Amino acid sequence: MSGNMELKVALPGEVQAASRDAVEGEMNSAVRLIGVIMAGLVAMAVLLGTWRALAGPQVGKTAVVDGLYLAQTLLASTLILLGSTVEGYGYGLSLGTRWPYTRNILLLMLRGDPEAAHRVVATLVGLVALALAILAPGWATYSGLGLVIATALFGMGTLYVLAGRAPALVHGTHGLLAYGVLLVYLAGLAFPTMNCWTYLRVTSALHPLLLTVFLGGMTTGQRGFGQPIGAFYRPRRTAHWMVVCHVVAALSVVATLGWLMPAYPVAFYIALAQISVGFLLFQAVNLAPKNPGAIVPFHQFAVLLITYAIVLQWH
Repeated sequence: MSGNMELKVALPGEVQAASRDAVEGEMNSAVRLIGVIMAGLVAMAVLLGTWRALAGPQVGKTAVVDGLYLAQTLLASTLILLGSTVEGYGYGLSLGTRWPYTRNILLLMLRGDPEAAHRVVATLVGLVALALAILAPGWATYSGLGLVIATALFGMGTLYVLAGRAPALVHGTHGLLAYGVLLVYLAGLAFPTMNCWTYLRVTSALHPLLLTVFLGGMTTGQRGFGQPIGAFYRPRRTAHWMVVCHVVAALSVVATLGWLMPAYPVAFYIALAQISVGFLLFQAVNLAPKNPGAIVPFHQFAVLLITYAIVLQWH
């Protein structure tokens, strides 16, 4: 009996501790509009996946797997965009450090909270990954499921990064894993007969891009929740050095794609334009560190386009 009583006393304290970390983001028309767009992307993923399964050349279980691959690729992309929306509008700690859910998470999602939507869509990605691992057991689907689980666990860790209780490395790893999930399913969709890890190993254009993604997450984690990086001419703090490393990695993406021309022309020109977007993002973070705005998901959208342009070899 006394053990139960202690448990009942401890739980409210834990809830209060989580509540102290909660910081409500700014709800405005831009957040609502982005929420509608994200809901449309989720619906599109489901509809296109269903269409591919029903109208594609495959039949039976193979057709279902084919449709799920397409849906999962689009859902993973949407999840990344939702994560950048969370960052752009200050919703990283809107649910505190409670993970993965709160009792009213669906209501919060319907009200437009992008962090709540991010966790619900992450659950959907996890369920699709599990379904693919069951329906099409193999190295690719097992890798996808493993990466989804790892991404989710590091996602929990990012909450503690933002609360100042975990290193920026956790945030960078979370971003890298999220792109790993996307690439496993996108590569499987584009090259179904090739081992996804072999594809990632031999596609040199993706290597500097993934490094840049990792360092971008490190930069976000290093500056902390709602904190500016600060303008600088010479790096003086760790956050400054992270920006320098991120910029050098981004330039290496442009250099690599330029060296490989004309293999990836669309990816090259988007990456070239992305440099300017990155500097605009740097200014936005310093001017409005708690709410840099739509520039964050726009910046991430460009990274997604570069990724798709490389894998699908857009010309």
